[in-house]
Amino acid sequence: MKTNAARYLDSLGIKYELREYTVDPEEFSAIIVAEKIGLPPEQVFKTLLCVTGDREHVFAVVPGNDELDFKKLARAAGARKVEMVSLKEVEPLTGYLRGGVTVFGAKKDYPAYVDETIELFDVISVSAGTRGVQMLLAPGDYLKASNAQIASLTKDVLPADGLR
Repeated sequence: MKTNAARYLDSLGIKYELREYTVDPEEFSAIIVAEKIGLPPEQVFKTLLCVTGDREHVFAVVPGNDELDFKKLARAAGARKVEMVSLKEVEPLTGYLRGGVTVFGAKKDYPAYVDETIELFDVISVSAGTRGVQMLLAPGDYLKASNAQIASLTKDVLPADGLR
């Protein structure tokens, strides 16, 4: 299935693989998506649309098994604060439904910030612009096509004993 995101990458001459999976209408977990496409969750990146205190929209792209740290994103974006956009705003702002959001081919070219762990892999997976289809590509190609800036974006995990 060719999506707007796939057509966008085609226009740039970037190689990718589309991987389809069965969608559970009630399930939005990137960890479940990773399981279904046969990749570890840290290699499947989720794309979140956020808004700064100045009402600027930005994409945050983080590993499926991690949580976005809003303070880190705000720092990377040079904003005072950042929060998620409301669910009802996602489709009008991006053209994509929840669970299918990607920076590629979105309605508007919002600034994108991707977690630094993207560089740990030969291949990553992101939504292809619709639920049930993931796009696998090289991190360097993702960065080139998305024009994303690399930053530390995830919450720090405490050790099991809770001490630092």
